[in-house]
Amino acid sequence: MIKKMDHIAIIVTNMDHTIQYYSDMFGFKVRLRGSSKTREMAFLYLEEQPSMEIELIKDIEPIGKYNKSGIVNHLSFTVEDINIAINHYQNKGIEFLSPQPQPTLECGRMILFNGPNGELLQLVERAKD
Repeated sequence: MIKKMDHIAIIVTNMDHTIQYYSDMFGFKVRLRGSSKTREMAFLYLEEQPSMEIELIKDIEPIGKYNKSGIVNHLSFTVEDINIAINHYQNKGIEFLSPQPQPTLECGRMILFNGPNGELLQLVERAKD
């Protein structure tokens, strides 16, 4: 039986650059990094939520083609105040895919942007009670 979400995997083209991006932009830390003959991998986590990780995978010797959009649509990060977050990340160089946050189904707000490998990322502000 499923007990919790564990991780989301992202196919990357440059492991060092991707680790630096997620560390510098969002504060992720590396829990584990290693490689085999065919792959380099790393697991990143946030101190506030160590049970959910991002797995980064870089093929050294590709064993198949990955679909760029993949089966996972996006990775989402919750923020307290989306306007403050947008300003903060724009100052760090992020270009958002829309000029303003969009409403969510739960009456919150969200905005999308691309990560260093073209992965779709999202900031979401949950509705205030």
